[in-house]
Amino acid sequence: MTFAAWTLAAFAIGVLAGVLIRRVVPAIVATLVVYTGLAFAVGGFLRQHYLAPLVTSKLNIPESAWVISQQWFTKSGRPASQSAITQVLLKAPGQLFGKGGVPKSVTVWQYLDRHGYTQLTTYQPADRFWPFQWIEGGWLLALSVLLIAVAVSLVRRRVI
Repeated sequence: MTFAAWTLAAFAIGVLAGVLIRRVVPAIVATLVVYTGLAFAVGGFLRQHYLAPLVTSKLNIPESAWVISQQWFTKSGRPASQSAITQVLLKAPGQLFGKGGVPKSVTVWQYLDRHGYTQLTTYQPADRFWPFQWIEGGWLLALSVLLIAVAVSLVRRRVI
């Protein structure tokens, strides 16, 4: 669904660029630049905020989930630095591994949990795929209608 909406948005951007610039090649370049910028902005910043992400301290989130961030926190609730985690794990080899480097039943996450560290994972579950499609398709459709309306308005002003 969003493919069609993105295609319509690219067309609308191109129409408006053509009306404003009045030269084919510069309008094509402008369309590509604006479309690429919009795609990066949506993928990098906007899309993850369509619906409030879930936050959990459980380690068994679904494999199909879209993980936005993972961060370790101390007992006091402050973010733990990578160097602090490394320092804790450097003291662990005897507890995590037996003779010959064979792993024991304690995992790294369990070891860190026992030492007061908690990992919080922010994610979007896979069952939000269609709501995300409708949200993105909807605002892209609205943007396309707006851009085409502006282009038509500009063309009418020039002709009359």
